[in-house]
Amino acid sequence: MTTRHGLEIRAADAVDAPGLAELLGAPPAAVAARLERMRAERATVLLAVEWGPPSGLIVLHARQGLLADRPQGVVSALLVAPEARRRGIGRLLLKAASQAARMAGCGDLVLAAPLEAEGLAEFCQATGFSPAETGFSRPLRKGG
Repeated sequence: MTTRHGLEIRAADAVDAPGLAELLGAPPAAVAARLERMRAERATVLLAVEWGPPSGLIVLHARQGLLADRPQGVVSALLVAPEARRRGIGRLLLKAASQAARMAGCGDLVLAAPLEAEGLAEFCQATGFSPAETGFSRPLRKGG
């Protein structure tokens, strides 16, 4: 999907379960089952891969609500391995998820996370998000 200096952002597949299990600290079989459920739910799971197991992931769901004409792109997970942080991987994952959300017709992107998560407010502010009821939000289109 996207590459930069040896880093590739691409869709997750079942063969990625062992590497994701290492990143998440979960059993590979459980991660494989979760990936399959997410595929059935039409969620988008993107990975940041350099050499070896994934160094980051983002999970995006397009959800239609009653209050807006367009669905919302909801990021339910954004994780970068501790040793890979502060290198722009989170920003690249957000950029790829934003593009996927636009392609799904979403009007805004919501990062569903606790407002008090360490360092999250600063990261969100630096990437154009504003505090919202259930996390952080930003429009996907100018003037939107």
